[in-house]
Amino acid sequence: MRSLCLRCLRPQTTCYCARVPQVDSRTRVVFLQHPRERRVAIGTARMAHLALPNSELYVGVDFTGHSRLEQLAAHPERVAVLFPGEEALSLEEAREQPPETLIVVDGTWPLARKVVKTNPLLAGLPRIGFVPRRPSNYRIRAEPAEHCVSTIEAVVEVLGALEGNQAHFDTMLRAFDFMVDTQLDRQATRADPPRKRLYKSAWQPPLELRTIAERFPNLVLLYAEANAHPAEQELPSELVHLVAMRPATGERFEVVLAPRQPLARSTSLHVELPPEALLAGEPVEAGLARFQAFLRPGDKLAVWTTFALDLLRRDGFPVPEAVNVRLACARALKQKTGGVEQAVELLGARLPEQWAQGRAGRRIAALEAVVRGLDERGRATQPPPRQRMAS
Repeated sequence: MRSLCLRCLRPQTTCYCARVPQVDSRTRVVFLQHPRERRVAIGTARMAHLALPNSELYVGVDFTGHSRLEQLAAHPERVAVLFPGEEALSLEEAREQPPETLIVVDGTWPLARKVVKTNPLLAGLPRIGFVPRRPSNYRIRAEPAEHCVSTIEAVVEVLGALEGNQAHFDTMLRAFDFMVDTQLDRQATRADPPRKRLYKSAWQPPLELRTIAERFPNLVLLYAEANAHPAEQELPSELVHLVAMRPATGERFEVVLAPRQPLARSTSLHVELPPEALLAGEPVEAGLARFQAFLRPGDKLAVWTTFALDLLRRDGFPVPEAVNVRLACARALKQKTGGVEQAVELLGARLPEQWAQGRAGRRIAALEAVVRGLDERGRATQPPPRQRMAS
């Protein structure tokens, strides 16, 4: 029988305790964990709880009469629930008056919804929702959608935004990355048949690969650059350079938008465009109107991260459905991919000629190479057509 670590509840051979930092936070985090999730060996709520001294963890479904939760719910102006919803606050809105306590419901989406639905006291509290900065690295457990992340990744993201120190909370992910990498290594080296398939068979590629192959005629690749000021200036990033291309037809789009805020000192360096080119850009309304005209009904955007989508939304652009290429690439290669240019090398894809200006020009070319490579993989792993039986 395997010996378990009594702290992280993992086998001693895969114990991650030595990699769990102690991360101070102003925000009190209260985890409400569904009992089924407690039995999941690769769950992350306990890991986050161990890393945050200012946290509590309770297991259950119905918390009626729970004195601690009733005490918190009595002061809704100080508490928020990390759970999406139509009236959920964005991270930007929540930062204006950050909660003293953040309640985090842990479980699969159906289980988490059940906990929220079962406890009316949670319904009366403000909610916080967010779009992650990057795809989840939770490669050992399937997420229901591209924007979904593990519990510890969500907590790191939200605390970093609320307290204005993302790097401080990112250290919590060291244990998480170790657990994921260890699990994948053991899966790859085990001699006996796995108890559960981590990846689908050759005839059933990861959903993202099939999605790219099936939607290729309607994909529009997108990359964007921002005028981004240092965090202490509290000025939101704004879109200044947008490039897009339709790989099925080769159609291309590029626009430089004049900044509405003062041009940050580092912007020109990062986007690799001279300041005079940025300042002479089009008005945002005209540039985005041209981009809207470039799109067609049924188009799906393909992005490396959600950053470009966030920039468009801030300017009120109606963002269509999007495909997360980074997530598709990571699952196809079964490893971290780094940036889009590194992914080109990992895939062994051919980099097309750069057609747009600056860093965006390099990145959109790299994105095209990755998408074409994933499209080929997705088509190569489609099941053969069924033979019709003779009648």
